[in-house]
Amino acid sequence: MCEQFTGWPEQAMDVLWQLQGEPTKATREHCRAERERLVRQPMIALLNEVADADPRYEDFSVWHYRTGSWWWQHQSAVIRLGRKVEINLRFSLNGLWLQAAWWYPDPGQVDAFRRAVASEGSGRELSAIVENVRHMGYDVSGDMLKRLPRGFPADHPRARLLRHRSLIAARSLGCEEWLHTPEAVERVLSAAADLDALLMWLARHVDRTA
Repeated sequence: MCEQFTGWPEQAMDVLWQLQGEPTKATREHCRAERERLVRQPMIALLNEVADADPRYEDFSVWHYRTGSWWWQHQSAVIRLGRKVEINLRFSLNGLWLQAAWWYPDPGQVDAFRRAVASEGSGRELSAIVENVRHMGYDVSGDMLKRLPRGFPADHPRARLLRHRSLIAARSLGCEEWLHTPEAVERVLSAAADLDALLMWLARHVDRTA
């Protein structure tokens, strides 16, 4: 059984400080055990508690280390809600960052997205969801075509959304004292609730196996 999440220890920041810049292989190996204990394992404990609160969040992964320095300086994790529909988290010296994302689409997903955006009912729904997410302080972005895809009128009311080939809503949750306490679980669940309508829209209209 995973240990209960009590927050990232303050010493986790000390470990990440040691890994700034371009740490040598010797520095990485020196920090490996402490980084695992103080940085990565708390992320696992956090996501286990998030999954306990909502079973939809049970399919998650917490990344190990890779060659690039960035992966040692940032602890990343993903909660999968559908094909290419995810919640991504990242813990670093800047605190905790979270995003809802549909990205790196499988074949056919972009076309499915455009059909749903062009449809009056689902398209208006997504437009309202995106506007609401922006009002809550999330940065909405994604990979976009420079021009409207063929087959759609230039004056389409959702022209900007139709240009998207991925859709991401992200913001920093901060770097405050709550990171070192169990309150971080509620912060993540609150952000997930903010983004739930967007994620569920994507899961309904883009996550298709056909």
